[in-house]
Formats: sequence, C-alpha cells, structure tokens
Amino acid sequence: MKTALITGGSRGIGAEMVRQFAKAGYRTAFTYARSGAQALALAAETGALAICCDARSEEETRKMAEKVLGDFHHLDVLICNAGTSYTGLVQDMTAAEWDDLFALHVRGAFLAAREFLPGMISRREGSILFISSMWGQVGASCEAAYSACKAALIGFAKALAKEAGPSHVRVNCIAPGVIETDMLKEYSPADLSALSDETPLGRLGTPYDVARAALFLSGKDAAFITGQVLGVNGGFIV
Repeated sequence: MKTALITGGSRGIGAEMVRQFAKAGYRTAFTYARSGAQALALAAETGALAICCDARSEEETRKMAEKVLGDFHHLDVLICNAGTSYTGLVQDMTAAEWDDLFALHVRGAFLAAREFLPGMISRREGSILFISSMWGQVGASCEAAYSACKAALIGFAKALAKEAGPSHVRVNCIAPGVIETDMLKEYSPADLSALSDETPLGRLGTPYDVARAALFLSGKDAAFITGQVLGVNGGFIV
C-alpha cells in the first residue's frame, strides 16, 4: 500500500489533502500543532494517523518520523504544508516574528525532508511536495515575509529535485492562489468579491482544487515531473 504524510494537515488545504489521499487508497498520516480537536475528528473521519508535532522542532520532527516509519515501514509521499500567514509592513515586523515564520515554513520543510529522504533514496522512489504560494512567485505587498518564505520553498524544491533525481525521488511545488480557507477570515465580503473578480476563472479556489493537484503530482501519472511549480490559482497570475 502506498503511504503519505501531510504536515499541517488538520485544517484547510491540509485537511482536504488528508481526505483525498485516504480516499485514493493511501495509508495516510498528518501532523498538527494546536488544532487537536479538529485533528482527532479528521482522523476518525478518514482513518488517518494524527501526530502532534511542531514543524519547527528538530526533536519533535525526528520523533514524528520514527512514529510514521514505525507504523508505515516506508513513506512514498511527503507533503510539507505546515505554515501560517503574516500580514503587515516590513518595518513593523520584529526579527523574532520573521525568524518564526521562516522556521515554520522553511526550516520545517527541511527537517521533514531530511528525515524521510534517506528511505526514499534507499528505495529509489518517492515524491516530496512543498506547498508554496503564488506570492512566492511574484510577491505580495504587506506579505513580504510570507512571500519570502514561499519563494524559499520554490528554490529548495528546484535544488532538491536535482540532488535527489538520480535516486528517482521527485520534488515539486504547488503554488496556490486565493483559496477559501481560514487565512481569508480577515477579508471582508467586498474584498473576497474583488479577488474573485480579479481571478480569470471568476471564483476563488477551494482546498479540493489544491488537494487534487497534489494527488496528481504525487502519483504515477506525474512520474516524469520534477523540479516544477504548479500554479493552482485560477489564472490570477500567469
């Protein structure tokens, strides 16, 4: 049976990826940091393995990997989705806030990839997927730190794809656009309507849109795709 791990899988895009991978027959695990009740409910709904893990922590990531490999014996798909947003002017951001955002998005992806790469390389197969953002491709005003984190993931994926490719391990990114998740809760209905109008396909994206793209990139139909960034943004940027 194929196996998959989604970090930051208790809510939003992550939760929908858990649902879609489990539905597709993957034995699935996911991590969460604070959303314990939601994580347990999702585990009960899907049969997935829920593991509490702070993606920024080297020790917690090591223990999480031991749990996953102990239960699953190997990992076919790693999706690094753990992250959060930050909105504000650069001059108003503290160094601690900047460091924490990079620790969660970028250090977290590095720590998880480092744990599972040896097994994938040994087995000469595997897929790693980083959830970036369209703002990592073009940048967003008042989201400079977030944009920088997501751009770093794209650079990491491209470099790691070259490094791991000879071992038949694929590494890609998904760059979602404006997706209907809790990250939009601070937007007014008028703002959301404007974003929808600005999207050529005329609507906001859904977690399902992103999850199905992740399922494709992780599977055999994408066997010759590596080092790429797939935009799931309804044409918001082209």
